Amino acid sequence: MDYLLFSFPNCAKCDALKQRLGAVDFGGEEYDLTRKESKMKIRDYLDVINRDKSGGIIIPTLVLREGERVVGLLNSREELEDWLRSKD
Repeated sequence: MDYLLFSFPNCAKCDALKQRLGAVDFGGEEYDLTRKESKMKIRDYLDVINRDKSGGIIIPTLVLREGERVVGLLNSREELEDWLRSKD
């Protein structure tokens, strides 16, 4: 299992999720959405990512994958905690 984390700098929710990810036993990559390369990468997941009522992408977005298959899509530290508990 691996993850892709799409986030913004100086975002408290993003920082909380990053901190929790530091304690999980699977690796991943972080994408700073102020960078062009990251904006291009998130396009690969536009059909599965969560959006708010106005259609905006919810940040942070954590994509959990097994190979290329998406097995989870989370948007907060709390959602990650719940997901990890469900896998115990």
